[in-house]
Amino acid sequence: MGDLFAWLISFFLLVAILGILLYQLMCLADLEYDYINPYDSASQINKVALPEYGIEGALCFLHLITGHWVMFLLCLPSSCYNVKLYSERRHLVDVTEIFNQLTWEKKLRLYKLGYFVIILTLSIFWMIWSIMDE
Repeated sequence: MGDLFAWLISFFLLVAILGILLYQLMCLADLEYDYINPYDSASQINKVALPEYGIEGALCFLHLITGHWVMFLLCLPSSCYNVKLYSERRHLVDVTEIFNQLTWEKKLRLYKLGYFVIILTLSIFWMIWSIMDE
């Protein structure tokens, strides 16, 4: 039962990450189509950057302590990348450079979105597997 509970927590953490990434993509799309000014878009994206990193770290830690090694190894590159960005102080979107970096920022979020959709699919698979095993 504990294994199923861990997979459920993993599922909800992944849904939260996907929601944050979709929110960031919507902010960037609004900026691209000039529905919002650069300051508001950057501030909205920057508000959710650290919670996103925290949830990704919590997900990685959850898989580590529950012994789901494959999922831990799949989540580890994203967490290491987030630590690298945070230590180099590049985790926030710069208001003055947001138009120059718009395509890169959108690509980055789309890659992360695809990456976490794959991890969500694997998480659902392992959750169903653990239900069938019990």
